[in-house]
Amino acid sequence: MKDAAAETPAYLAAFRGSFTSALRWPQLDALWEAVRAAPTGWYVYAVGEPPPDAPADTASLHNFLTEIDALLRREHDEDYCGIVYADVPAAPSMIKIYDPNNLGVSCGYSTNPPLPGWVLSRLPPIDLEAARQPAGRRRWWQRLFSA
Repeated sequence: MKDAAAETPAYLAAFRGSFTSALRWPQLDALWEAVRAAPTGWYVYAVGEPPPDAPADTASLHNFLTEIDALLRREHDEDYCGIVYADVPAAPSMIKIYDPNNLGVSCGYSTNPPLPGWVLSRLPPIDLEAARQPAGRRRWWQRLFSA
């Protein structure tokens, strides 16, 4: 019998770990400052696009943070944030950012929660949409199109 934990990529294990919401806008500001304080080694992944092969350079990371912050404040018309989650807010290594226009059930419990719109991580990302597909469905798909 195979050990499922041994087969789970580190990225996926981290992604499924415990996260804390930046509930208030000042908490989001503090989170962005923590990232800006240590800008090297961050992968910027737009879920649905191919995962990046390399971390973003500092200028690209800073530009992303500026643009995503503006988008969140403009399109999440609430007096609270609550759609950005970090593994360790004071010293994050993974941050999930939910798209304000595609929230579904991003908070609370769900057996199939929506994927975030973007993920910042110190680990090289994997294709989350592909990883979300059950193994049985992947085998079916592969068998369907194999020689």
